[in-house]
Amino acid sequence: MIVTVCGSSRFKKEILAVAHDLAIQGNTVLAPTVFHHMEEEELPREVLLQLDNSHKEKIEMSDAIFVVNVNKYIGEGTYSDIDWAQRKKKQIYFLEQMEQPKQENAVEPESKVEEPTAVEEVNNESN
Repeated sequence: MIVTVCGSSRFKKEILAVAHDLAIQGNTVLAPTVFHHMEEEELPREVLLQLDNSHKEKIEMSDAIFVVNVNKYIGEGTYSDIDWAQRKKKQIYFLEQMEQPKQENAVEPESKVEEPTAVEEVNNESN
């Protein structure tokens, strides 16, 4: 299964750990490579837009996304990734079990988000 890992760039360590586990289980993993929040790096708006577009392309190439929602935190960018994945009919998994995601000013999801939460669940789907 091809899986794109999504989550706030402040969770670099957790994102890399999830990507590692998914890859070890035999999945093809696409993940962020720039963690500007974690590295306190100020990037120009154009670069941020380019990175976001590149991440959306990764989601399009994937069968599923895996949301790294540490302490159930999902920021604006990750909500956008979830919305994009739903529009593209991708499976959605969460590190920590979630109710239907809610956020002020967020677009209401078009369909119910699937509930599997563990990295192992993704591997079971690909077998």
